[in-house]
Amino acid sequence: MHGRAVELWCGALAVLGLVSGSAREDRERGDVPGWVLITVMTAGLVIALWAVAGPALTGMFEEAMGSVTGP
Repeated sequence: MHGRAVELWCGALAVLGLVSGSAREDRERGDVPGWVLITVMTAGLVIALWAVAGPALTGMFEEAMGSVTGP
């Protein structure tokens, strides 16, 4: 009885792709456009925020550095 349960468990894991590497590779292969989209959107957000807040952030940084190094 115990051997049959192990066989069923291993079969279920293989079907889900948790044991077989080929099933996992096929499932993850289609995810490339997802990470590309996330990367492009993140870069777009950084550029947009930098364009809006860049001068203020530069002024804050220069003021902070000036206070640390002296007048």
